[in-house]
Amino acid sequence: MIVKAILSAKGGDVITIEPTASLETAAKTLAAHKIGALLVLGPDRRVVGILSERDIVRTLAERGAGALGEPLSQVMTRKVVTCSQSDTVGVLMERMTTGKFRHLPVVEQEQVIGVVSIGDVVKHRLMEMEHESAALRDYIQTA
Repeated sequence: MIVKAILSAKGGDVITIEPTASLETAAKTLAAHKIGALLVLGPDRRVVGILSERDIVRTLAERGAGALGEPLSQVMTRKVVTCSQSDTVGVLMERMTTGKFRHLPVVEQEQVIGVVSIGDVVKHRLMEMEHESAALRDYIQTA
């Protein structure tokens, strides 16, 4: 299974935000869309950062509620690990596990075409396992 298959099933909608937006605006956007991370895009629509719920918790713990007025450029994760449509689910799981994060932007030719979450990966891996199990059952029944 590759990323392209996951995106074709879930779609390529990506919720983004600008680095000048406040942390409070970002938190409200996450809540409104019921998502766990926002991609922060620069003026050229390229990824300049990512903001996860974990980033918000860390920032509030370190700086207090006053940080809600700060621009995302001061609190976002700048080193963003990405993937491409041709990456396998195994590669994604390894990157997520190693990096201890749950969202990977899918980038082609420096443009974002989607985001894959750990939930997407688990869902598709479970579907694969169900198909394998069904194929084995069919094989056993016909043998």
